[in-house]
This record gives sequence, structure tokens and C-alpha cells, in this order.
Amino acid sequence: MNNAADITIKDGAGRPEMVRVWDPFVRIFHWALVGLFTVAFLSADEWMSVHKLAGYAIGALVALRILWGVIGTENARFRSFVHTPGTVVAYLKDTLAFRARRYLGHNPAGGAMIVGLILALIVIVTSGYLMTTDAYWGVQWVEDFHEAAVYGTLGLVVLHVGGVIFASIEHRENLVRSMITGLKRKP
Repeated sequence: MNNAADITIKDGAGRPEMVRVWDPFVRIFHWALVGLFTVAFLSADEWMSVHKLAGYAIGALVALRILWGVIGTENARFRSFVHTPGTVVAYLKDTLAFRARRYLGHNPAGGAMIVGLILALIVIVTSGYLMTTDAYWGVQWVEDFHEAAVYGTLGLVVLHVGGVIFASIEHRENLVRSMITGLKRKP
């Protein structure tokens, strides 16, 4: 399988060379998840059929992302961005001091965020599904747990967006654009 980072885009106009980092699946997954989570959140109290469909779609996306994290392109694989807690803490300290190393793929903090978001989404989808079963339909603690998981995940999303903004400033690159185009500045 070709490594997505093997593709370099050359530029003769004095701009830095770009390298393909994010494959189409990772980019489509990311933006589809953003859209579906927004739809699920906004439809929760008003349009339950849409809410449930968005939840099932999120569950399917997460399952596919986990599979892609094992068999996908190099920068999509968990082994390329899941680090020890000590490495994550050291990276965060370096980030706060504006001396963090630039990573072509996900940095240690970004990798930890991905794992956290995937786990949070699994909790949300599972608890949401349980609320549709005979055993847990109308059980208040399950509904409360589901809602708490959603708001906890929103907190993670805020941290994620803040981290993207901070890393974009620190490394002088537009990480949002790279998640659209798949390209980042060559190291």
C-alpha cells in the first residue's frame, strides 16, 4: 500500500513544497462526523428520527475509522499517532512554551484527542442505542448518562478546535486547510 505521504506536490512559484498527509477517507470521515454530530445535537429534542439516523451513521463512521486506524494509510494508523501519556504531557509542556516539535501527521496531543473523541462517541452511540431497547427505554440514568456524554464530547471538541488553532499559529500552517486538501508543508 502506498504511503499517503509519498506524494509530494512541487511548486515552482516560491511556495513551500507540499506533501499529501491526509487520505480522502480521513478527510471525508472528519467532515462527515462534524456534520452528523451537529445534526444529532440539533435534532435531539425536536426530530427524533433524524437524531437516531445521525447516531447510527456516527456509529458506522466510528467503526470504519477504527478499521482504517489499523489497515489504512500510514498517517491514519493508530500506531503513527498514539503515544504514551508521558509523551503527550511532554508535548503539551513544549507547546505551552512555543517550542513543540512540528509533526507531519497528528502530534501526540492530537493523537490523544482522537482516541478520546472516538471513545466518547462510542459511549454516546452505545447509550443512545440502549435508550431504544426494551430494557432501557425510559430509564432516566441512561438518558442522563447519554446527555452527559454528549456535553463532555462537546468539551473535547472545544479543546480540539483550540488545539488546532494553537498549533496552526505555533507552526505557521493552516491545519483546517490541510484537513480539506490533505496537504501540509513538507518538513
